[in-house]
Amino acid sequence: VEDGVGEPSKFHDGWLRTGDVGYVDSRGYCQITDRAKDVIKSGGEWISSVELENAIMAHPDVLEAAVVGVPDPKWEERPLACIVPKPGATVTDQAINDFLGDKVAKWWLPERYAFIAEVPKTSVGKFDKKVLRAQYADGKLTVITRE
Repeated sequence: VEDGVGEPSKFHDGWLRTGDVGYVDSRGYCQITDRAKDVIKSGGEWISSVELENAIMAHPDVLEAAVVGVPDPKWEERPLACIVPKPGATVTDQAINDFLGDKVAKWWLPERYAFIAEVPKTSVGKFDKKVLRAQYADGKLTVITRE
């Protein structure tokens, strides 16, 4: 359904289609967990990029982390964790995987990491995952792949 100027309408069947993903919790509140375009589908399972980012950013040596889905021949998509270490800190893919071990499901653990100087941001300060996906596709990220 178009809005009259060639753009898809955000309203359909009386619902506002925001592109957000969420659920209604046990108290009846709506919890927004991710954007539909940023959820990673891996081997038939859904991985929330935002939840994985928050888990990674809880590591004491991580300043920021953005997670994007990248193509995978076996699983369709897998998470790529792009991590900005805190100034003066040294953090490794092994340290992050060990830290995440009891915090997320095993299939959420990234096999690919890129340690970067900064996460690109949009004009309103949100992580610009389109830029990270393009950098990955163009081979502009140094990616560590775990076996």
